[in-house]
Amino acid sequence: MHTDKREIIIDAAIELFAIKGFEGSSIREIAQSAGVNLAMINYYFGSKEKLFEQIILHKAHTIRSSIDEILNNVLLSHRDKLEQLLYMHVERLFANRHFHRVIHQELMLSKRTHLQDMIVSSLAPNSLAVKNLIREGIQKGDFKDADVDLLVATFFGTVNYLVSSRRFCNRMLNRDDAYIPYEDEQFRHRVKAHLRAMVQTNLIK
Repeated sequence: MHTDKREIIIDAAIELFAIKGFEGSSIREIAQSAGVNLAMINYYFGSKEKLFEQIILHKAHTIRSSIDEILNNVLLSHRDKLEQLLYMHVERLFANRHFHRVIHQELMLSKRTHLQDMIVSSLAPNSLAVKNLIREGIQKGDFKDADVDLLVATFFGTVNYLVSSRRFCNRMLNRDDAYIPYEDEQFRHRVKAHLRAMVQTNLIK
């Protein structure tokens, strides 16, 4: 029961943070959305910042588990693993775009440096895992030599850029404001095909 209540609070907070942002969401609203009292949130997390930290850790752990599942699949080649990781990144960011923007705002605009450090330290190992995969592929001759740091930044940066602002994305795509690119299956396939072409151009001999 305790674990269930904790997860309910986390889910409610994720939804509110995604809609209203970290600053715009109050503990009272989170409690109301989760159907719990304020004392229970204080008991489990202590504060809104601590709750946010737990959400980051929860997200990072979930992503890392999915990454490890792909990396540990001995039936996949280095290229297959890389492409699956990139596809997963597209799906996750498109599906969780509102919360991703909250994270981005916290990193770019917030003065809470301790929270920024926590976000970076929690999420950076995931990009490092992709870098290590590419470096291993280069060492084993499956990939050609490349600037791995900038290549991974390009892979992730492409998706992050598209997700950062729906309005800007629509303007770039010459679509009206009603269009939701992240829910358009054809657009998702287009982004994945572009990433696949980047892998082909930059890494495949």
